Amino acid sequence: MFSDVCMRKVLITKAGPPNVLKIVEEEKLVPNRGEVTIRVHFAGINFADLMMRLGIYGKQAPPIPFTPGYEVSGIITSIGEGVTEFEKGQRVAALTGINGYSEEVNVPVKQVVRIGDDISFESAAAMPVTYLTAYHMLVELGNIKAGDVVLIHHAAGGVGTAAIQIAKAFGAGTIFGVASPSKKDFVENMGVRFIDREKEDFVMVVKKETNGAGVHHALDPVGGKHLKKSFKSLRSGGKLYAFGGSSFVSGPKIFKPTALWRLLTSPKFSPLNMIGKNKAIFGVHMGTIKDMDLMREEIEALVLMLNEKKIDPIIDSVFHFEDVAKAHFHIHDRKNKGKVLLDFTN
Repeated sequence: MFSDVCMRKVLITKAGPPNVLKIVEEEKLVPNRGEVTIRVHFAGINFADLMMRLGIYGKQAPPIPFTPGYEVSGIITSIGEGVTEFEKGQRVAALTGINGYSEEVNVPVKQVVRIGDDISFESAAAMPVTYLTAYHMLVELGNIKAGDVVLIHHAAGGVGTAAIQIAKAFGAGTIFGVASPSKKDFVENMGVRFIDREKEDFVMVVKKETNGAGVHHALDPVGGKHLKKSFKSLRSGGKLYAFGGSSFVSGPKIFKPTALWRLLTSPKFSPLNMIGKNKAIFGVHMGTIKDMDLMREEIEALVLMLNEKKIDPIIDSVFHFEDVAKAHFHIHDRKNKGKVLLDFTN
């Protein structure tokens, strides 16, 4: 039960499998100037958390030990000096950067947005990273237009389902969704042209079904040599968004030779080749973007879309935070269809 004098959080104690995640206790937080303290109801889990726990996220991750977690929903319990935008008791969602796997978290006000009373805390926690990533790629960078053809890898995952909903909201044409065969019905039920990642060559499929042209947008969280195929799937003027490296992770345990080999065999894209083909590649990592005003604009646009029912986060499962290791195993096993959350409510 939540205490008046202390709070609990999840700590990555060392690099390794999910059992390195431990629950620790510390004193309740006091917000710094320009911050609010949020009593966390739900925290979202992202694949980046798994990579950081494995110790293969490089300089993008803080030094171990630390508490992971990019996104939360909850209620403001304390206001720091100089904060006038919020009040105690307000329902909010927030981009935390780290420390989200916690009963309490301090967050700068620019990374916090109010949510309506009719938006569930689960939906609010499922939105910030996955929907922000998809929105930033397709809308901010891609300027997606009605009728655009879109290719989405890991279509049944958190960013994949978010990208499908955002693409539809902006009037996209055919949406190709690549996923494992066990997720075929799930992907097709979202109105997407399913591509079996184990049995079909996605480049051949999209080229055939677009009369050889290819797609306007390709979203690739796989990385490695896979990026080269995604680049081939683009039409002239198309855009590739590289936003992850799931191919670097072969399971819940550390196997750095696999990650190193995938890194070494990653394609090198020639600017002259890109010029000649009129294709663009964007590297996307929302955790390293410094323009907080842009991030806030994007997340406020998403909250408006959520209020207008244009998007509706798909929740795969909710684990109590003390079962965080089970939640990580669930994602490692590629079982999730949509977002996985941690529950910090009483």
